[in-house]
Amino acid sequence: MSEEAVQAAETAEEKPVEVAAAAEMPPAEEAPVDPQDVSYQAVEKEGNVTAIWEMQGQKHLRTIDPRSAEGKQILALFETAG
Repeated sequence: MSEEAVQAAETAEEKPVEVAAAAEMPPAEEAPVDPQDVSYQAVEKEGNVTAIWEMQGQKHLRTIDPRSAEGKQILALFETAG
């Protein structure tokens, strides 16, 4: 997904929600973010997940379509973890 599409997904009606994290975020005074420290945030609009952001610390790595096989798998992991 292009950066324009990502910015469009950040409109006032949408808000990112923490979905799942591979590891806890280290405090700022510790070593740089580990490559394995990846988290996922669900972007919701009117109660529906419209996108899943793969994040490494504060950096956006990619956007995953929640309707894709990978998106469904991530959302299913979140639902079973809760």
